[in-house]
Amino acid sequence: MAKVLLPKDYLRFRMTGDFASDMSDAAGTMWLDVAKRDWSEAMLDACHLTREHMPALYEGCEVTGELLPAVAERWNMPAVPVVAGGGDNAAGAVGVGMVEAGQAMLSLGTSGVYFAVSDGYRSNPESAVHSFCHALPGKWHLMSVMLSAASCLDWAAKLTGMADVPALISAAQQADDAAGTVWFLPYLSGERTPHNNPEAKGVFFGLTHQHGPAELARAVLEGVGYALADGMDVVHDCGLKPTSVTLIGGGARSPYWRQMLADISGLQLDFRTGGDVGPALGAARLAQIAIHPEQPLSQLLPQLTLEQAHVPDAARHARYAERRDVFRKIYQQLLPLMS
Repeated sequence: MAKVLLPKDYLRFRMTGDFASDMSDAAGTMWLDVAKRDWSEAMLDACHLTREHMPALYEGCEVTGELLPAVAERWNMPAVPVVAGGGDNAAGAVGVGMVEAGQAMLSLGTSGVYFAVSDGYRSNPESAVHSFCHALPGKWHLMSVMLSAASCLDWAAKLTGMADVPALISAAQQADDAAGTVWFLPYLSGERTPHNNPEAKGVFFGLTHQHGPAELARAVLEGVGYALADGMDVVHDCGLKPTSVTLIGGGARSPYWRQMLADISGLQLDFRTGGDVGPALGAARLAQIAIHPEQPLSQLLPQLTLEQAHVPDAARHARYAERRDVFRKIYQQLLPLMS
């Protein structure tokens, strides 16, 4: 074995002839000392590797080489510079303007990712918080990852016979408070942050004859919200608690659910559109920074358009906090039965 390359870095090698990688993607290999932004001698040695096996490391906005003349001729383009780039989450964050310490975003798709930017290395491995280098120099980021977020809504819509997720959310708004609370553990694919438990299971708890599809629908929305808040809290435990959070993703289209998530988390959620092109746009912006380093980042990395700001309601937050406490107790009580 001559070199260890990530997939995009193999493409880079074929394009430029250079063995190079970026900090953010390399941080996911476990061979990088994330705090030092350098290869870890101990981890390399444990895998019987040396520095000679590894590519040179660059910041995401640095030029790693130029397009080989033969490749440029084949593609009918100049031998342009090739920039380091970034991992998907880091590039996506650059694409939506998440580059300054204190900024945070919540991306709601099939899974749920909470991403917080830091100007120094922080970690919370006991709660399965991901610590990575950001795609820009001198920046790091923490992530909590929920394996089943908006996918729980798709599953619940099919389970209850509803036409689609909008119908599920509409039903949830009609749920009968007098019927009593139903809790839902949204661990349909196991869970990563904060439990790091592949054996975690989905659960409905508290069902009675008074409960129907509407109450189940609301339980699913709340349960996903409680689990997201659990992941956000362990990131905040590292000293990164923002005053507001950018909310993006296809799972965040419902104003009702967005407000519920703000009330559960107790944080202002700013819903912004355009996040679906984040990673590709972020990679392009990293290239622009590399070619035009004289331009201020504020000009190169504007945030997405704000569609709606959701401010948490204190009374609803207190009520959800009580329900979330029960949610956590249900998981702990059932944990011995999940393996």
